[in-house]
Amino acid sequence: MRKGFLKIIASFMSAALILPALTGCHGKKGTAEFTMPEGLDPNKTYEIVFWAKNDTNITQTKIYNQAIEDFEKLYPNIKVNLRLYTDYNKIYNDVITNISTGTTPNVCITYPDHIATYKTGNNVVVPLDSLIDDPAYGLGGSEVRFDSPTREEVIPEYLNECVLDGHIFALPYMRSTEACYVNKEYVEALGYEIPDTLTWDFIWEVSEKALAKNPDGTYVVNGKDVMIPFIYKSSDNMLITMLKQQGAGYSDDDGNILIFNDTTKQDLLTISEHTKTGAFSTFKISGYPGNFFNAGECIFAIDSTAGATWMGSDAPLSDIHENQIARFTTVVKTVPQFDPSTPYMISQGPSICVFNKPDSGEVLASWLFAQYMITNDVQIAYSSTEGYVPVTSKARNSAEYKEYLSRSGEDNSLYYSVKIDAAKLLLDNTSNTFVTPVFNGSTSLRNAAGQLIENTAKSTRRGQTIDDKYIESLYEDTKSLYRLDQLGSNDMNSKEDLGPLPLGSKLLLGSIGTAWVVIVAYFIVQFVKKKRAD
Repeated sequence: MRKGFLKIIASFMSAALILPALTGCHGKKGTAEFTMPEGLDPNKTYEIVFWAKNDTNITQTKIYNQAIEDFEKLYPNIKVNLRLYTDYNKIYNDVITNISTGTTPNVCITYPDHIATYKTGNNVVVPLDSLIDDPAYGLGGSEVRFDSPTREEVIPEYLNECVLDGHIFALPYMRSTEACYVNKEYVEALGYEIPDTLTWDFIWEVSEKALAKNPDGTYVVNGKDVMIPFIYKSSDNMLITMLKQQGAGYSDDDGNILIFNDTTKQDLLTISEHTKTGAFSTFKISGYPGNFFNAGECIFAIDSTAGATWMGSDAPLSDIHENQIARFTTVVKTVPQFDPSTPYMISQGPSICVFNKPDSGEVLASWLFAQYMITNDVQIAYSSTEGYVPVTSKARNSAEYKEYLSRSGEDNSLYYSVKIDAAKLLLDNTSNTFVTPVFNGSTSLRNAAGQLIENTAKSTRRGQTIDDKYIESLYEDTKSLYRLDQLGSNDMNSKEDLGPLPLGSKLLLGSIGTAWVVIVAYFIVQFVKKKRAD
């Protein structure tokens, strides 16, 4: 019997030793860490895949295709395959899916929030520090076959936005911010002058006054049946920006969730107050602000500077019929501020990341193409399609770009004045832009910020009472919806729920526990036998 028990024990202990070998690779699968090759093999053909977003703008598609054509002339042994998307979230979802199958693209236009999730996979995204500083193939490198900007010529604020966990994981590609597009004639008709810097108090006051009606029920300011004075396209940016301007909590670099505070509560109560009167609405509730703005049914429309080509009476990409367009002067201003002496506006715009592959030469080829996308030719061409600005001082200071800016208003396409005014707004306020902390879960937090405003506005429109009790309930519902109660925060000590243990780990723990049960049982039996013998 003793030998039998010993064999059983040995079997279970062997399983305990073998299973770690089977389960130890959990979470560690993936390509080996990238190491810089000696150079690009001229005798080898590299085929790389590039995923990009083009906003359905045909001109942007042509710029991508031209960039690829010019790059392939410089590097005949590198073939670039372009796949276009119309939505960044679709790119994000496809990358996540392809990580699990090992079929990520080589180069991808994306956002740091998304990269924070990509990089939770082992060695999925390549840290660019060593590539950027490589004397041969880095920015401005001696072996690069095009006029590459140096590291110092990349706008520091934008390069810093691409730093995650102390390493650079992307190159900035284009940058925009939010702008407030203002109907000058309507503001003046209401008895106001547009200030140098808009404030929240000014926006709310003018918006409320714009609700005055004629005896026939039409609005005095425009003579129409429709008037939504203030529409904000991105409700998440709205709350994030308000909190930043007030010095209130949103999140920190450690991923702690700070948004559910008293300042947020007061902001939501204010938003509810002006939603109730009809002075304020959001894109998700009423529709695209540019359409109302161009029709003369909105006074303050907040949208990205990259959306400037959709804004104004002469907007080249207006989405409404020309018979609906009102004639007025569009003034481009920074988003409203709480304190004009210390302005803050959010920094937006895509970046470019490089995915790791088993062949380090393929990664180097991908890096060279990513680097090519921030050359002057690409940067200036792309930025002129909308209200983006180049991410390098090399492009910004070029004679070509300065000439482009100087020709504002020459036509309503390439030199559309509102678009160039929006670009100048960001150029003048680069140092006033900010970004939110990036961590695995920051995308969910951003979505939650927008949801707080959307739910508050919708509940207000339904006639619900918006008070402290409502806000506290909204906080709890939002935490649960976006699983923010599984992340650290100022009032929650729990960290992210990592989910159930993998099957292999469960088997391992089970085998160890069973082995101990058998050991204990063996000694009990031996003890009983000895007692009987005595």
